[in-house]
Amino acid sequence: MKDINSEIFRAYDIRGIVGQDFDEEWVENLGRSCGTWFLSKGWNRAVVGHDCRHSSPAYQAAITRGLNASGVDVLFLNLVPSPVLYFAARKLNYKAGVMITASHNPPEFNGFKIWGNDTTIHTDDIQQICQIMKSGNFAEGSGIASHHDIVPYYIEDLLSGIKIKRPVKIVLDGGNGAGGHIALKLLRQAGAEVIPLYCTPDGDFPNHHPDPVVEAYMGDLLKAVVEHGAEAGIGLDGDADRIGAVDENGRLMPGDRLLAIYAREMLSRKPGETVVADVKCSHLLFEDIEKHGGRQIMARTGHSIMKAKMAETGAGLGGEMSGHIFFADRFYGFDDGIYSALRLIEILAHEKQPLSKMLSDWPETFFTPELRIDCPEKIKFELVEKAAQRLAEEYNVIDIDGVRVVFEDGWALVRASNTQAALTLRFEASSAKRMEEIKGIIESLLDKLTHELTG
Repeated sequence: MKDINSEIFRAYDIRGIVGQDFDEEWVENLGRSCGTWFLSKGWNRAVVGHDCRHSSPAYQAAITRGLNASGVDVLFLNLVPSPVLYFAARKLNYKAGVMITASHNPPEFNGFKIWGNDTTIHTDDIQQICQIMKSGNFAEGSGIASHHDIVPYYIEDLLSGIKIKRPVKIVLDGGNGAGGHIALKLLRQAGAEVIPLYCTPDGDFPNHHPDPVVEAYMGDLLKAVVEHGAEAGIGLDGDADRIGAVDENGRLMPGDRLLAIYAREMLSRKPGETVVADVKCSHLLFEDIEKHGGRQIMARTGHSIMKAKMAETGAGLGGEMSGHIFFADRFYGFDDGIYSALRLIEILAHEKQPLSKMLSDWPETFFTPELRIDCPEKIKFELVEKAAQRLAEEYNVIDIDGVRVVFEDGWALVRASNTQAALTLRFEASSAKRMEEIKGIIESLLDKLTHELTG
């Protein structure tokens, strides 16, 4: 069995390289560890599913063996996107589950998202499972395993809550991930005219990296929207829990702009509702939520952390720059790129304005997408902590997740990535010149601190 590498037990999930960080024996022991942890909570049955990576079916079998050996019964779903596993847990009343996926990571990766109670677990709970695995003290039992095809129920349930007034023409890029074929079927049944791109699952991701909020990977979708005269383009990531949206002019929409469109629609029906957005989002989003009668909350980044914040605050909607959108309004509160696509099509069918004009009242600002710069795993958190201390001496800062520096005419964000040996940066300002100035202030400080920490 591969050694237990603590670094792959990350804040929101477990993620590593196949054959290097884990093998089937390792995964079986992870199943025993999860089973032991589930049973400590009083949960004796779990739902399990997997994405389309080549190692995923064998890992599903291995984790099922481990769960069964600990005394946990398993309902396995086979190939499904993450939100379908979340749906199964909610609708079938399973308090425990494991989704085998590395989301948008390259093909050589795989990973595990763990469902506990009513959401995916994070931080301390994931570390507890790591400690159980290291100890080797596993519960013993003989659970049973059975298969269930939940996808028809999922499609039926989502369609029952959505009313599309007219056919909407869209291009759908499934990224060869685990959800494209399901999204294609569902959106067509909903009444949309769908032109498919890369909707067949393929663990090699042969056409492009399955990350729909990075413009470099969405070139074919941007072109197809314009060529087909579509009203929008929709991209899904590898496990379909994130959405990327393209307007009718072939421009990729930032995640915070997309969240604002969803928020306006919800607040038109439910004034006073709460919207949670992560620290990477524009100040214009938070202002827009309040302008339209909502209550805004800025939160830490991370799909598991965001779901917990949604439950804690009773928010109707949440979202991240990365394209995780969480609907508790008319839905179950978890992130689902397929359902988010359905909600966007519903808005397009009702709105007279095209997608590109829906936020035409926002002032022009200049902003970067999420920028990632390599940073050694061992110093990334200390580096951000020191940067926060230095910046707080001179500027207003928000330090709920990394450090967000607030200037009179813009803002900057520095945080350590929880999934990579990297820092995540973002900048926004009232002019391109000022944005570059702010960027220079932050980057020069980071360079200085890196030299201090690495000698």
